[in-house]
Amino acid sequence: MNNDLLFDFTVDKASKTVVITREFDAELSLVWDAFTKAEFLDQWVAPKPWTSKTKVMDFRVGGRRFYAMVSPEGVERWAIQRYTSITPKTNFKMYNAFADKDENPELPGSEWDYSFTEKADRTIVRITIYNESLERMERMIEMGFTEGFRMSLKNLESLLESLSNNRK
Repeated sequence: MNNDLLFDFTVDKASKTVVITREFDAELSLVWDAFTKAEFLDQWVAPKPWTSKTKVMDFRVGGRRFYAMVSPEGVERWAIQRYTSITPKTNFKMYNAFADKDENPELPGSEWDYSFTEKADRTIVRITIYNESLERMERMIEMGFTEGFRMSLKNLESLLESLSNNRK
């Protein structure tokens, strides 16, 4: 793993926003696929020892991803993501909400804006998360979002390293 990669994680309660900037030692198309294809998302998005399972993945404007993070004991935490904007290999936006197993959202939710930039052989991903309420943001933080997301990004780094090596 490369330790000189950019990583910034900022929580701003005043604006109810979280901004994550992360650089990966991988080409843009591979990083894009890791964020937009269920077979890759399920390999990295849940912090270990949790796992991720996608029930529905329809990556298009108006489409959705419905998935659960599953604890080692089998407890499922469901979420639904609705894609609102997609510019291939550059940006996508989605609305995210916790949900029950029947896809009923728990509102309020949050808006996620993903931007991808290639720089030499590296890719920079900037994720801006705007929460509709401070209470929701605080709930995310209480549930371990900050540490869990950091762990998930480490999982992604390992996955990208493995996939990059397989392409060589």
